[in-house]
Amino acid sequence: MSSAPSLLRLSNVTRRYDSPDGAAPLAVLDGVSLEIAPGQSVAIVGPSGSGKSTLLQIIGTLDHPTSGEVSLNGQDLTRLDEKQLAAVRNQLVGFVFQAHYLLPQCTVLENVLVPTLAAKSNPSLHLEKSKFEEPTARAGRLLKRVGLGERLSHRPSQLSGGERQRVAVVRALINQPQLLLADEPTGSLDHTSAQQLAQLLLELNREENVALVVVTHAMDLARRMNQVFELKDGHLVAQ
Repeated sequence: MSSAPSLLRLSNVTRRYDSPDGAAPLAVLDGVSLEIAPGQSVAIVGPSGSGKSTLLQIIGTLDHPTSGEVSLNGQDLTRLDEKQLAAVRNQLVGFVFQAHYLLPQCTVLENVLVPTLAAKSNPSLHLEKSKFEEPTARAGRLLKRVGLGERLSHRPSQLSGGERQRVAVVRALINQPQLLLADEPTGSLDHTSAQQLAQLLLELNREENVALVVVTHAMDLARRMNQVFELKDGHLVAQ
């Protein structure tokens, strides 16, 4: 674990699921602890069904731990209500999934700007952004940065798989989050596109100073991160 001040801290996190037949609950995560510093990159690997995606969803507040504490910037996320958690997801955390989840009827630029609409429509989600870029200018700059500067008016159906994932990465970064979570981001891509996306994620991790947590089966991607952890039998172990 890093000796730098923690951005993200998990303390003894467990996640259990009740069994429908009344048997003992299934413990997917069993006392997981983790610290990540600002700008750090971390990979989480492990066999299928080991709980990697569950852990990522708990970090991103899409799921709740059965017990334990998840802190972001020193704030215990397990104590926040749903409206406060929505603000965290919208402003502090970016998500990239194996499927891009782009809106087919929207252009590339419109897809990227979707997360900015929540803050505009709901003042309770707004965090101070006075020092940040105007969203449309930022979207254009980042799309140009990832090689899609000429594709702003295109729709997802007009893009390759790798291009759609790059749009998804820019969308995840549009609100300038402190933490970027990627769940098998290269899983649906061919080898060349996967390598390009992996390189792009690492470059943006440095350029945007955003902490990066990647869940992946691809060991070549995992080894490019600052640190690799394996999740096995509910426990997280540094490699």
